[in-house]
Amino acid sequence: MDVSPYWNFNDPAASEASFRQALSASPGGDDALTLQTQIARTYSLRARFDEAHALLDTIEPRLATAGAEPRVRYLLERGRTFRSSKAPDRAGPLFVEAADRAHGTGLDALEIDALHMIALVETEPEAQMALNRRALAIAAASADPIARNWDASLAHNIGMSLHDAGRYDEALASFQAALAARERIGNAGLVRVARWMIAWTLRSLHRRDEALDILRRLEAENDAAGKPDAYVFEEIAENLLAKEQADAAKPYFAKAWRLFSADTSPDRPDDAHLARLERLSR
Repeated sequence: MDVSPYWNFNDPAASEASFRQALSASPGGDDALTLQTQIARTYSLRARFDEAHALLDTIEPRLATAGAEPRVRYLLERGRTFRSSKAPDRAGPLFVEAADRAHGTGLDALEIDALHMIALVETEPEAQMALNRRALAIAAASADPIARNWDASLAHNIGMSLHDAGRYDEALASFQAALAARERIGNAGLVRVARWMIAWTLRSLHRRDEALDILRRLEAENDAAGKPDAYVFEEIAENLLAKEQADAAKPYFAKAWRLFSADTSPDRPDDAHLARLERLSR
C-alpha cells in the first residue's frame, strides 16, 4: 500500500486526519491495519508516545492472520516510537525483525526503511555505512519506484557517516549523488537541503568560497520565497568567521540565533549552541 499520498510530515495532525478518512473508507483487512500503523506514527511524531503504543497494542493481536506488510509496518512503527522516546536499545531488534520479515516478500521499500532505521540506532559509522549501502543496493535493483527513490535519503545518510568519520572528499561525492537523486525526484525543498549539505562539506574541506557561492544562492532563493533559513544564515556566518571576517559574520549569527530561538520543534539547537550563536553575533 502506498501511504505517501496521506503523509505531510510537516503536519502530523493533518496526516492523522487523512489516514482516518482513508480508514473510514477501507474495507478492513491488511489495508486497515496498515493505515492504523501510520496513525500511530503521527502520534510518535508529536511525542504522544503512550498513545502510539496504545494503538499499536490494539494492532498486535490482529497480526496473526495478517499479511507481511502490516506486520512489517507494525514493527517499524513500534521501533520508531521507542527510538523517538529515547529507547534505542528496544528499537533496534524491532527494526532488525522488520528487515528480516520484509526480505524476499517484494516489500523492497519497507526493507530499505527498516535497514535505514537500523543504521540510525547503530553507533559505529562503518556499520551505519554498510547498512545504508546494503539498502542502496536494494533500491538500485528494485522495480518499485518508491524503493528506487530511497536512493536520495540513503546517499545523504552515507554522506553523514563519512563526514562524521572525517572522510570529507567521500562525503562530498555522496552528497552530490544525493543532490542528483533529489533533483530527479523533484522536491524543491529537499533539493535545497541537499545543496546545503554540499556547502557544509565544502567548509570542512576549507573550500569556503565555493561554499559561500552555494549559500548565497540559497539565501537569495529563500528571501524570494519569504522563507529565511537559520541553517543557511549560520553556515554563511561560519564560513565568514573561518575567513577571518568576524564583523561580516556577526549579522548572520544574529539572524540564525533569532530564528533558532523561536523554534519550538524537536530540532531546535540546544542551549549551548544558541549561546554560542548569540555570543558571536555581538
